[in-house]
Amino acid sequence: MYEKVTRSIKVSVSPSYLEDQSSPNEDRFVWAYRVNIENGGTETVQLLRRHWRITDKFGRLQEVQGPGVVGEKPVLKPGDSFQYTSGCPLQTPSGIMAGSYQMTTTGGECFDIEIPAFSLDSPYDTAAIN
Repeated sequence: MYEKVTRSIKVSVSPSYLEDQSSPNEDRFVWAYRVNIENGGTETVQLLRRHWRITDKFGRLQEVQGPGVVGEKPVLKPGDSFQYTSGCPLQTPSGIMAGSYQMTTTGGECFDIEIPAFSLDSPYDTAAIN
């Protein structure tokens, strides 16, 4: 598990390779990743946007941005957590993901929290860069 705390909000990520959805002979490798966002602070916050940086084994960067996560913009009161699962396909057998969530307080202050960099590894990579 990978973890990062920003402004008392902890983001934990656990990736897993999906053998049944991957086709190594066709350069298709798929991972699921489970994210838990926990508000350890004293103020209520809402997740507004996500920004992912996905780098494959050859250093090719793909950026993904958009509103919310999995169609939601969760509100987290102090002590609350929100968990979701998503996926990532790559054309290489390994890679790295990292990013940030844009949050807002009930008072309207916007700030970013960091998503920890995490490794996407498959059994088909013999020389992982991560």
